[in-house]
Amino acid sequence: MASQLTQRGALSLLFFLTPAVTPTWYAGSGYYPDESYNEVYAEEVPRAPALDYRVPRWCYTLNIQDGEATCYSPRGGNYHSSLGTRCELSCDRGFRLIGRRSVQCLPSRRWSGTAYCRQMRCHALPFITSGTYTCTNGVLLDSRCDYSCSSGYHLEGDRSRICMEDGRWSGGEPVCVDIDPPKIRCPHSREKMAEPEKLTARVYWDPPLVKDSADGTITRVTLRGPEPGSHFPEGEHVIRYTAYDRAYNRASCKFIVKVQVRRCPTLKPPQHGYLTCTSAGDNYGATCEYHCDGGYDRQGTPSRVCQSSRQWSGSPPICTPMKINVNVNSAAGLLDQFYEKQRLLIISAPDPSNRYYKMQISMLQVSNPPWTGLRHVTIIELPPQEVGAQGLIPPWAALSRQFQRLTRSYFNMVLIDKQGIDRDRYMEPVTPEEIFTFIDDYLLSNQELTQRREQRDICE
Repeated sequence: MASQLTQRGALSLLFFLTPAVTPTWYAGSGYYPDESYNEVYAEEVPRAPALDYRVPRWCYTLNIQDGEATCYSPRGGNYHSSLGTRCELSCDRGFRLIGRRSVQCLPSRRWSGTAYCRQMRCHALPFITSGTYTCTNGVLLDSRCDYSCSSGYHLEGDRSRICMEDGRWSGGEPVCVDIDPPKIRCPHSREKMAEPEKLTARVYWDPPLVKDSADGTITRVTLRGPEPGSHFPEGEHVIRYTAYDRAYNRASCKFIVKVQVRRCPTLKPPQHGYLTCTSAGDNYGATCEYHCDGGYDRQGTPSRVCQSSRQWSGSPPICTPMKINVNVNSAAGLLDQFYEKQRLLIISAPDPSNRYYKMQISMLQVSNPPWTGLRHVTIIELPPQEVGAQGLIPPWAALSRQFQRLTRSYFNMVLIDKQGIDRDRYMEPVTPEEIFTFIDDYLLSNQELTQRREQRDICE
């Protein structure tokens, strides 16, 4: 009855024994010769031996390095290589069988085939970009390779791979991905005062400090807000920088630019007058000029300046009714008192009973309060008769007619601007609307036009 035999030892299969031939061994075959026997691959045909199943060692004893042979002998368990013995060959874990899986002891005293165990290996893993790996046992079975990434990168995929029995690595190859945003640091927030006579301040700063945590490459840095050196208006302004790396990760930082304007208390216009100011009218360096309405003179400083102490220079002037000095030697001396202050409307007629004269005076008396003050007009009547707030002493009537080339023979009237220039003449009475329309269209300065828009003419 056949019995099972298991033998472990040096990797070798010998199938025919003879002491007469020099031993021959081929490297890499997986077989190793016994000390007292030689493996022969070519020889002369010997005499056929007499078959004897009782010989316990008919073939060479099988010893497989890193493996085992499980044998079944017709003579029983004590016979490892008797004639007819069949052996099943296998390798230890981590080794692969190369050759026959089953061999038999033949009458020729050889085994029917050869085999050996080769250590199993996986292919060397490729290196990954921006990362590396370390293995517990190289590329041998059960070796585990752990992946890691360089600073600034994160691993995506399998963190470990194991060399399996089929010679392949478990899992898949991971990648190192740059998902860390760049490091960016903005300048400190800053505050600045506006420059004199301005509502803005020019502000400078250094660019932000930017560094990429991965490969150190910053592709671009964008700015949302004004450039350094720009003029900033009053208030708070947010300046934001954004940095991008090669992997399109981004990081942002921001800081505040605050501009303050030194302001003085708001000035009030004088009674019977108004103000014209530069800049915003109350900021540091602004100048405000005082003006009086028609028929009034300014008494005091003409202008005031807003100082860095947030206080106005000087003291406010006042507007007082004009005082006409009639103690002059000529009509020109009289009229010079109105230069750049008032426009003059001079009316001349033969006498107060003149029909045109009475008609004109009647129309002016109705409209005088609203429009003469707004348009800086003083009315002078020849023959003198007080109309409104102002009048002339009778002895100067002849001098005024001569100076303005006005006749006393019939009704005539002349309009003179603030520079003393004759601008229009009338031979018949005209409505106040015609006169102030002419003044509005041709004689008002820019300041007067602005004042007109603010106060609005109640006659319109």
